[in-house]
Amino acid sequence: MKLMRFAMMVAGLVGLAGAAMAEVGNEALGPGSLVEVVQQEDVVMLSVGDVDVRELERFGNMLAALGDEGPKVEARALNRVGDMARVEVVRTIAKETSLPQKNVRDSLQVKRASASDPVYVISAKGRDVSLRLFKARETLRGVTATVRGQRQLFERSFIKGGSFAKGRVALNMGGNVFERDGARTNLVRVRSGVVIPAEMVDGPAAKAFDQSVARNLPQRLSHEISRVLPG
Repeated sequence: MKLMRFAMMVAGLVGLAGAAMAEVGNEALGPGSLVEVVQQEDVVMLSVGDVDVRELERFGNMLAALGDEGPKVEARALNRVGDMARVEVVRTIAKETSLPQKNVRDSLQVKRASASDPVYVISAKGRDVSLRLFKARETLRGVTATVRGQRQLFERSFIKGGSFAKGRVALNMGGNVFERDGARTNLVRVRSGVVIPAEMVDGPAAKAFDQSVARNLPQRLSHEISRVLPG
């Protein structure tokens, strides 16, 4: 399976009347849109979806009036709000998939906003996640693992070698789960069906990102602007 890549973006406001826009490649989906489809090898950018654009315009005008300080203030606000949204995305994906939060968090990359580039981006790329990360355990019938909240049996799969009667022997293959494909020595790694870049656009995670930014961005912008105003 090819790598899949996805990115969530909190865009800057100075000079932007319509910051609430999502883009797939060069195709604009329009204000308030949520990306529903991820294509392999494509990079998807998602910006604020539910924030009132008129309210953002007001902050954009205030930031512009701050002169050279405006971009710095904007970057601080975007980074704080982006970090908060990232926490929500990690929690949501972990809850939806049963993948530990640490593994979700480690799979995400962040590009922080700066005064010269006021965009905070959360991105991910990856394949179908290995089943071993989902509390995989061997049984006589195969390996069990908890995926999407359900303990499932993957029949005839295994983690170790040897017999249960004489004692199982570690295969020194990273604790991964395998099954045989035809020949005894032809092993195929068993995967979970969870692809984190796809999870980022599949309903709950995208919604969590969108709602977190919509809830926190106006308040954070107001806070950061008030810190630099005289008096």
